[in-house]
Amino acid sequence: MESRITIYSDLVWLGNRLQPASIEMTDGKIREIYLAEKRKDAIDYSDDVIMPGVIDPHAHINEPGRTDWEGFETATQAAAAGGITTVVDMPLNSSPVTTNVAALLEKKKASEGKLNVNVGFYGGLIQGNVKEMKGLIEAGILGVKSFLIHSGIDDFPEVKQADLDLALPILARHDMPFLVHCELAELLDLDAQNNDPTNYNAFLQSRPVACEVQAIDWMIECCRTCQVPLHIVHLSAAEGLDKIIEAKKEGLPLTVETCTHYIYFDSETIPDANTLYKCCPPIRAKKNNTQLKAAIKSGVIDFLSTDHSPAPPNLKEIESGNIKKAWGGIAGLQFLLSACWTALKKDLSLETFIPKLTTNTAKFLRIDGRKGKIALGYDADITIWSPEEKFVVKKEDLRFRHKISPYIGQELFGKITATYVNGIPVFENDKFTNKNAGQWLLREVKTI
Repeated sequence: MESRITIYSDLVWLGNRLQPASIEMTDGKIREIYLAEKRKDAIDYSDDVIMPGVIDPHAHINEPGRTDWEGFETATQAAAAGGITTVVDMPLNSSPVTTNVAALLEKKKASEGKLNVNVGFYGGLIQGNVKEMKGLIEAGILGVKSFLIHSGIDDFPEVKQADLDLALPILARHDMPFLVHCELAELLDLDAQNNDPTNYNAFLQSRPVACEVQAIDWMIECCRTCQVPLHIVHLSAAEGLDKIIEAKKEGLPLTVETCTHYIYFDSETIPDANTLYKCCPPIRAKKNNTQLKAAIKSGVIDFLSTDHSPAPPNLKEIESGNIKKAWGGIAGLQFLLSACWTALKKDLSLETFIPKLTTNTAKFLRIDGRKGKIALGYDADITIWSPEEKFVVKKEDLRFRHKISPYIGQELFGKITATYVNGIPVFENDKFTNKNAGQWLLREVKTI
């Protein structure tokens, strides 16, 4: 049976500008676009913005194996409540980690019947698993992730130069993005926290800018050598921007993301003994984060993500306030759109902002032929929101598993009106209207 829904707004993101239009969605696809026309059968979203569905390319869903940390059901509900229609799951912190095809298939099986938004998967490159790359690529992963430092999970060790020398040419041949956590263990100053493990500035001192910037330098050199599509995840140190700018001018296939928390929060206002703000690399000073915002505006930073990395309250050391001991990760999947817009609205127009969550991300994932735009034949993933409407984040509104997050109590701009996934209204007026509308997002593999 044909499923058809038509929606209208005066502010539809089409052709890189906001304009009035009706959008007809049929059987999961955008079938008709009526410019400057309000169709009689259209649901009228008035002056809300209608835009392509938000894509979060960096989240830790943790299922299977650590579903007590998160899980596909709760993570994708949080995504839908935040206007996100597609999430890409990192190869950790699930158990098993996604470093071979068997683990990927286990992850897919664990997600069945739990996808409230579309979900794609990354594979992992660790020491000694280069032989698994071809199988993972053929199984439809969207990228390959590595750490240059201990990941926090013992079964996902940091990669070494010998592994990179073997693996990166394989990824380059397949135009497969290589995502890297850029920090170097030998430059950490872990003793800085010994006197007071609850002090945030001591934590910041323990992970100096140099350990991030030198890792970026190393990865740029790898990119230059083998022309692998290199992606620097969660950039936090603005000092790394100059080398990134030089590499882009050189024409290297390099992309960069930063995360919501690096532009919304700053170290000057983070209280001691509050572990909810701990993440690696750390949230840095306001001056640093202002430079990150400028790089977003200029296009040096290509797009935005959450790096949603939740954990149970005991692992976050909520009661003790021990930042040194606490799990490092921010719970923020639900606030990619609203918190980023709140942080950037004074500096970026909507026209500059929207591609940072949609078009640019889709291009990076090599899915820009079906997602990231409102265009005929594209998947009917739609985010509808009110940029000027404010709301205060309440604990009871959180949709991810554990109701702990540094965003609780924050007043944000950009309330989500509705989220459509594959043409199905999933979240509307603060309620879920349909569940399990998401699909697996697998890359089509070209024979080489």
